[in-house]
Amino acid sequence: MRFFLLVTIVVLTSCSHLSPANVPVVGRKADIDAPIAYRCDSGRIVKATYHSGTKTIVEYEGRVREMIIAISGSGARYAGGGLEWWTKGMGPGSEGVLLHHKNDGTTGDIIERCVQASAG
Repeated sequence: MRFFLLVTIVVLTSCSHLSPANVPVVGRKADIDAPIAYRCDSGRIVKATYHSGTKTIVEYEGRVREMIIAISGSGARYAGGGLEWWTKGMGPGSEGVLLHHKNDGTTGDIIERCVQASAG
């Protein structure tokens, strides 16, 4: 059973459709550190910097949180620091949702609904 779970996790984290648009190519430091800006319905900005498709750094309202990839039914879902960052689509116009992340590992209330504005 543990082996099956491990294989499932490895397969899910390596699938390209689980990684958000503009995930940097590993080995090109300039691309790795370039944040993607998302404009939210509230007018606020979420900036996400993706690292190797398994980790992201999310900046929101002056706070920075490191998040790791989590299982999702579609899109790319990251969790950490009490929040979740869930993206779907590729390039400008793709969707991003910032949510609370509950202690039991489930998704909480939506904080922001956003659309990718640009890279940088």
